[in-house]
Amino acid sequence: MDKILLNVAEMMALSAKTAPKTKGEDYIAIKILEGQEVKNLADKMEEYGTITGKPNYDRDARGVKKSSAVLLLALNKAQPAGLNCGACGYSRCDQLKLNTDGNEFDGPICAWRLVDLGIALGSAVKTASLFNADNRIMYRIGAVARREGIIEGEVIIGVPLAAAGKNIFFDR
Repeated sequence: MDKILLNVAEMMALSAKTAPKTKGEDYIAIKILEGQEVKNLADKMEEYGTITGKPNYDRDARGVKKSSAVLLLALNKAQPAGLNCGACGYSRCDQLKLNTDGNEFDGPICAWRLVDLGIALGSAVKTASLFNADNRIMYRIGAVARREGIIEGEVIIGVPLAAAGKNIFFDR
């Protein structure tokens, strides 16, 4: 199953890459983890949960350890869209300055770039669904992947993939 799920992860990456983006500008970074990289990520997730006292990092790490692959999607060096819409909390885009002192993620971020990340994630998990691959969008994977420098980006989300009789990411 590992090889099949790696192929699904590659198809998911394609779906994320070709997903529509605001003004056609692409700030989505993509990385696929497999084998020992997945196990190392799970170990780091457990460690981070213990160090910070934040709940459920251990629970999610158990699911990641059972995964054949993890797709990481990151919003990397995203510039404001220039729409002056105010959705980020500022009335003009030129007022939006990235604060690199974020806790797990950096911000503020242009709301439309975050929408782009959401659309890319939706496209990716839709593809996983077409292949009946068990998956789940996970915040905690992204927080640890960012902390560990596995992929660059201000906001990172992970999607683990598995194949089991019951979806291990929902029956936890």
